[in-house]
Amino acid sequence: MSDQEQADAAEDADEAETEAETESAGLADGDFVRVAYTIRTADDDRVIDTTDEEVAEEAEIDTEEHEFEPRVIALGAGHVFPSVDEAFVGAAVGDEGVVDVPAEDAFGAYDPDEVETVKADKIPEDSRYPGAQVQIDNRQGYLETIIGGRARVDFNHPLAGEDLEYEYEILELIDDREQQAAGMLGMYLQEAPEVRIEAVTEEEETVTEDDDGEEVVETEEVEKDVLYVTATQAMQMNQQWMFQKQQIAQDLMGRLDLDRVVVEEVIEGGGMGGLGGMMGGMGGAGAEDIEDALEDVDVDADEIVDELDEE
Repeated sequence: MSDQEQADAAEDADEAETEAETESAGLADGDFVRVAYTIRTADDDRVIDTTDEEVAEEAEIDTEEHEFEPRVIALGAGHVFPSVDEAFVGAAVGDEGVVDVPAEDAFGAYDPDEVETVKADKIPEDSRYPGAQVQIDNRQGYLETIIGGRARVDFNHPLAGEDLEYEYEILELIDDREQQAAGMLGMYLQEAPEVRIEAVTEEEETVTEDDDGEEVVETEEVEKDVLYVTATQAMQMNQQWMFQKQQIAQDLMGRLDLDRVVVEEVIEGGGMGGLGGMMGGMGGAGAEDIEDALEDVDVDADEIVDELDEE
């Protein structure tokens, strides 16, 4: 065996040893994994979330409004319940199981003080029925009862006080940063938009001092990693994105070691063509165009054109 072959064999052995050590250590905070899961209430086995379309259909969940596929999550990022995060740390790809999630770790204990009586006129007429989801003073709740001019509204989360069971299978460790970014956006927005990461070279100025204490401006080229996100119409209308895009972008940059996030709005071609004016699409038509358009109409075109010229 040549010296080069021995060196290559030693390098391969070192890499294999490193991979073995990583696998034996298990998953850690900051790792990205693809997970299949189903979440049920502990008391009555009711499905509240799942990545399995068959399970959703059996639970009579509307499958047309959601995408059912395994999700990419980052450990330690708050993407799953704390007790689930703890179960994943140290686990390995291929592991599966069920984590018991107490109400305090899920959607909180039920608070009777969060049930309040409000004036019925604060609720839209079409939502004045028991069980309706309502928003009052920027608070979400559901209507318990309504009698006369008073309504009783429960502002607790619908799953407050419920212990849960989180059934999971860890399918894959995700190392690709574009997949990681798409996965994080999918967790926030319930859909994964198209993304790409590009290295961009930019010039930056730095100010230093020379031996005489004078400021010296130097220019140097630096390479920055930029995440480009294609904003779909659904994404632009997503309330969480509308109100938290800054926080989401900061989370992406912090966890994926990015320098910038650029959101690209795409407007498709086609449609009705040019912008219409006051004349139903004739826009900036002149007097001659209007006269031509009125030739077959039972009006005096010359008279109309003369009136337009006078104006």
